[in-house]
Amino acid sequence: MTVVNYKSAGVDIDAGNETVRRIKQSVESTFSSQVLTSLGSFGAMYDLKEIAANYNHPVLVQSIDGVGTKMMVAKMMQKYDTIGIDLVSATTNDIIVLGATPLTLLDYIANDKLKPEVVEQIIRGMAKACRENGISLVGGETAEMPGTYLPGEHDLVGVITGVLEKDKAILGKTITPGDVVLAFASSGLHTNGYSLARKLLFGAGGYNVHSHVAELTHSIGEELLIPHINYTRPILHLLKQKIDIKGMAHITGGGLLENIPRILPAHCTVEIEKNTWPQLPLFNLLRTLGHLDDNEMYRTFNMGVGLIMIVAEEDVAKIQNELVQFKAFPVYEIGRVRAGKSMVRLV
Repeated sequence: MTVVNYKSAGVDIDAGNETVRRIKQSVESTFSSQVLTSLGSFGAMYDLKEIAANYNHPVLVQSIDGVGTKMMVAKMMQKYDTIGIDLVSATTNDIIVLGATPLTLLDYIANDKLKPEVVEQIIRGMAKACRENGISLVGGETAEMPGTYLPGEHDLVGVITGVLEKDKAILGKTITPGDVVLAFASSGLHTNGYSLARKLLFGAGGYNVHSHVAELTHSIGEELLIPHINYTRPILHLLKQKIDIKGMAHITGGGLLENIPRILPAHCTVEIEKNTWPQLPLFNLLRTLGHLDDNEMYRTFNMGVGLIMIVAEEDVAKIQNELVQFKAFPVYEIGRVRAGKSMVRLV
């Protein structure tokens, strides 16, 4: 008689226990004194009393995101130690542009078959990024779902929670014509545009992850796995200096053309000068392979810009002086706000 049990159905409880054992130290290394539960609790508890005391009207800010098909490149490379960094950066940048200080990250890792050594790599990178940016990785769910995911597939999602003073939320309402657009450089694709990038590089280009091309310093796979930059430290520094940042946009899927209008008043247009920041070779390679025009490039990819700030012209010099100490975060003046309808125009 054939014995049918949970493991034979594709779910290995022992692998789940081994995963917890492997990641426990990394996860708990991110805990602040506000974290009240340990890994394995049914829910994460976070004490807000001390933090809330610093605000007159505290507002929680949350965002959920994933790493998209960048995970497919990690699978091709069998290298998962940076993909967790991408998740932390992708989610955190979404709330710092509103003026929030990040507090916790709740993660979800799903796959067809749980591999403790893979989850360990993912969590190790995630914990590193959380420690560097003052975020408590309060744990989430590891799900083994054969049949839902194809063999070898993983899904990675995170929910970030932060806090801000209600009347200090940065919503773009005070942006006016004449304001300046400042940009923080990206490290590459970050986590957007990977479906098109993979089609161009591995399809039209005929490359694989180990291919080297003259335009790039690294192999194709290494280039595509360069971690997403997290802009928390320089942004929070500027906010602590009480600099008036009128609006910010995280340049994710949709690029400069679609993300900047999300913060513009109806009477404002942004003009972006295309050659005012370093052009990364990867984007030129993708443009050539796909014969892509500017509209497609700037709507799909971040084009070397990870986050933009819109500020008054008289504040530009002060911001640049404050950011001198953040040498890893170069900032460039890339455009202006003009009168017009809410859109971005490339010049």
